Amino acid sequence: MTEILVQPATEGRIPSASRVIEHPAWPVLKDAVEEIRPWQSADGSIDFDAEGAPSRALAELTVGRVITAVEQLAPLLPHDAAYLKALGVDLRRWVEGGFQVPDFLDSLLAFQPAAHREDGLQHLVVFPMYTQNGNPDRNLEAVVLKMVWPDWLAELEATRYDNPLFCGITFEDFTSGYDTNSAVLFPETIAVREAPERFSWGGIFCDREAARFRRVTEAAVDILGLQLPDGIREMVGDQERCKEAFVLWDMVHDRTHSHGDLPFDPFMIKQRQPFWMYGLEELRCDLTAFKEAVKLEAEGNRHGRDVQYAVLFDRMFRFPVSGDRVKNYDGLGGQLLFAYLHKHDVVRWTDNTLRIDWDRAPQITNQLCAEIEELYRAGIDRPKLVHWFAAYDLVSTYLAPHPGSVWAKGPEALDTSLPPRKLVDEVLADEFPLSMFYEALSKKLKGVIASTRGITAADVERVAA
Repeated sequence: MTEILVQPATEGRIPSASRVIEHPAWPVLKDAVEEIRPWQSADGSIDFDAEGAPSRALAELTVGRVITAVEQLAPLLPHDAAYLKALGVDLRRWVEGGFQVPDFLDSLLAFQPAAHREDGLQHLVVFPMYTQNGNPDRNLEAVVLKMVWPDWLAELEATRYDNPLFCGITFEDFTSGYDTNSAVLFPETIAVREAPERFSWGGIFCDREAARFRRVTEAAVDILGLQLPDGIREMVGDQERCKEAFVLWDMVHDRTHSHGDLPFDPFMIKQRQPFWMYGLEELRCDLTAFKEAVKLEAEGNRHGRDVQYAVLFDRMFRFPVSGDRVKNYDGLGGQLLFAYLHKHDVVRWTDNTLRIDWDRAPQITNQLCAEIEELYRAGIDRPKLVHWFAAYDLVSTYLAPHPGSVWAKGPEALDTSLPPRKLVDEVLADEFPLSMFYEALSKKLKGVIASTRGITAADVERVAA
């Protein structure tokens, strides 16, 4: 069995620090992880015969540095003691197994951040994982994060929006896999030998979402000549307010996936469906958060109005023009919201200026939510293919399909004797292309959106200063 050289964590040479990232062991850990990442294959293993691969001895020493640093940081994180101990075991097992495909199931099961939702609580997270909307490979990553769980949010979760697995989180520091567009920490991205029966947490980095929202919204407002009411302009300029809006939006959105009249598995796991079905589901969850925010505002909750405009602006300005045009379901949802509001005269693009009827926006946005909810309610009584066509009809009422679309021609253009999943092959990569408005906006926002890669709250505050 391979012996890993690990410096004792109890040696007195390392001074203490209250923040993990201020402890001298953190940069040692981060540098070691960054050294390991390029050696790994897409599945997380290390091929020592590959060009540029290290010697096995060097790989063992470098993992040993990771283990030592974790042990030195562990006293700062007593709430993660079981996880950090299991992490050391999984890292040693990876080395002893010859750096094959990593299996960190034991440490994943030991990591339980939702059991300690305390505002400001730090966590050190080290896993081989891919980062959603970031790095597709299962590289080793190290992240230091803090929990966002203020009293007002905890009360809403306990009394109104029960979501015991949800974790609002912010970045303290991270390795390269998070120097990307990823704003989530999900257990299903981690390399394990088998998926757990159920996941017990899910984290969303509300600080990155808020920072990205602010930069893109400010640029879009300037490009479109949109006049914002004072209260909304102040919100867009305030990172803390935006962060609080996003953590509330995310909490309600997340729980909505399993609430309502659902004619399918709420998370659509292992289901092959046309991408507009995913787009409608994500939009339904966002519009439910919007609807709840309207209620909260009416009750005097100061976060209600902020959530409404976070949803509207992120959905209308960023989502449609982010990412590529290959089955971009989030982009589709943003296009649909804008087109619906435009058709109902809530938004107007006149004289190269965008105008919004702020008084009618809540009512009409909730009206779209109601249409999607009715689609779902009726879908319970429909066969799958019929439901897909009903959803297509809803979307195509407001968005023009691609002129070459087979689906746009109706059921008679498809071989309906095939299983529904086979008919998904007939869906075009860009079934609902961008409108001329969004084509123009995309060109002007492209650079701004690219600049939000890896963004943190500190980045937007530096620009503001």
